[in-house]
Amino acid sequence: MIVYNATKEQFNDDVIMNRISGIILDNLRSRHLSGGQTAEFNSWQNSLQFMRNVIDDRAIPDDVSIAIEYQIPRTSKRVDFMIAGSDDADNNNVVIVELKQWQKAEKVDDIMMHSVRTFTGGSERIVNHPSYQAYAYSTFIKNSSEQVQDENIGIVPCAYLHNYDPQYRDVLDDPIYETWYTEAPYFIRDEVMKIRSFIKTYITKRSADGDLLYKIDNGRIRPSKALQDCLVSLMKGNPEFILLDDQAVAYDICRQTMKQCQKDMQKRTIIIQGGPGTGKSVLAVNLLKEYITSGLNACYCTKNTAPRNAYQKLLSQSDLKAELNIKQLFRSPHGLNAAPQNYYDCLIIDEAHRLVKKIFSDWHGKNQVMECINASLLSIFLIDENQQISTSDIGSIEEINKWAKELNSIVISDENTVLHSQFRCNGSDEYIQFINNILQIGEPVDIDLKELNFDIRVFDDPNELRDELRKLNKINNKARMVAGYCYDWDVKNHRGDYDIYLENDFKAKWNLEADKIWAINKKSFEQVGCIHTCQGLEFDYIGVLIGKDLRYDPETGHIITDRTMVSKDDKSSGIRTADDETAERLIKNTYKTLLTRGQKGCYIYCEDKELAGYIRSFLITQQEESN
Repeated sequence: MIVYNATKEQFNDDVIMNRISGIILDNLRSRHLSGGQTAEFNSWQNSLQFMRNVIDDRAIPDDVSIAIEYQIPRTSKRVDFMIAGSDDADNNNVVIVELKQWQKAEKVDDIMMHSVRTFTGGSERIVNHPSYQAYAYSTFIKNSSEQVQDENIGIVPCAYLHNYDPQYRDVLDDPIYETWYTEAPYFIRDEVMKIRSFIKTYITKRSADGDLLYKIDNGRIRPSKALQDCLVSLMKGNPEFILLDDQAVAYDICRQTMKQCQKDMQKRTIIIQGGPGTGKSVLAVNLLKEYITSGLNACYCTKNTAPRNAYQKLLSQSDLKAELNIKQLFRSPHGLNAAPQNYYDCLIIDEAHRLVKKIFSDWHGKNQVMECINASLLSIFLIDENQQISTSDIGSIEEINKWAKELNSIVISDENTVLHSQFRCNGSDEYIQFINNILQIGEPVDIDLKELNFDIRVFDDPNELRDELRKLNKINNKARMVAGYCYDWDVKNHRGDYDIYLENDFKAKWNLEADKIWAINKKSFEQVGCIHTCQGLEFDYIGVLIGKDLRYDPETGHIITDRTMVSKDDKSSGIRTADDETAERLIKNTYKTLLTRGQKGCYIYCEDKELAGYIRSFLITQQEESN
């Protein structure tokens, strides 16, 4: 969707008459798009004056097309500036320009190859390197637009930092960013003639095909052959994404249903249920590959950023360009309210229990369950209602059924769409029931731990737990520590150097705010992951720090949850202000989710010593009864 589209001549007039920002803002509002706050409005006022100066050259004709704030298909991202036309050889081209008002930047870390730190939006922030951002946007457009693919339209990226001080150029030129600035050159404040020359290499006349931007904006969304081949290549032979047992049955049902939808254009909704470790996410990624390689407009959608980032990284196997190629196939439900009905052929909604009514900055959002169903011909929800961990989580089978009926979508939900096979916890359903018994979730069930072969330990010293996990992590980087909502976010709020302080001088930080791939980052072991960072992911070994929100009363034999022990820094769960029944459910769900992240073992430390003794004795009793 293009917010502003005009000829160069009209654009120049709108800038000179100081009306360009008002026109863009009005168009945003009329299209029900978010944005247009004071900072963004001022950036249009500032940056577009500079772009007018850049294209103020007779060699760039007045009738070439200009677009501002083009929303890239399948994303909520918008391109700042586009100019479309033809070169001297009559090749059709679109030059996209990412505009920045920065004065300087600094490198964050050698491992953060996409990011820099700069002052923007009123504070120091970690943001994309401008060349990466421009190149990413160009790749997204190439991978989405049938028009671009079929007519071989050139999409040429660059960035213009019109206020950037030349003395800080070496930061942006750092070799860790070479992949990006080689593909998408950037220009700074004293390089007006250079960026003008760059644009004139590709744009010297109006396209003979008419308005290229209109054709791209209104063309069909189709995954490119390059994108299809990339996804197939990345998944081929990757053992993490092999389907087994009831996963394969559900997969076939989803394939068959998609064909029915294509045939009769009837909306359908599939509800796939499965507890922790039943392979919901593996199924979701396989379905994504199936639909994309069939040329369908499909997307993996989840509210949690951690699974999206981790699966992109796992699939790409550290190939930066491959990772970028598939990035747009993984999205948040944020912004789906703006998508037309049946915009997608298929949305695969993983972790559907975490959907909410709306989130901050999704100004026009109303209900993410409804928006997912509305936006897709076939919507596939992968859900475990027992993993709701916040009062704002509304994803439930009842909610899905309600909106499917409202939107005339046929619901498919039966025994064939329930995943039972356990692929985590050493493939044992017994361990899941063991955790339910410990947490006193549901009715207790007799279990046999004899064949479990799963390493469960309770530690009295958190340092010993960390030391054991550290050794295991050195094997293959698949051990992590996690915790619930109890501990403050002191580092984030500039109140100290550590967040979590436990006995025997144990101290640790929460996972770093800028670390988008904590679960697989080789440098992240010493940080403790929160529930939002690890939900939907798995490890070989997990260490769970259980805080004072979960205790055991030896007199009554009951597990006690205490919402007053949840950190006041917790702004997302709503547990502190929830009623006792809701708080108990969410605290138990949180710890069940954390305790079921491991494939080979789970190590536990409890602040409440009575709870530690209870779990240890419970474990011993179960083992004795199994002998």
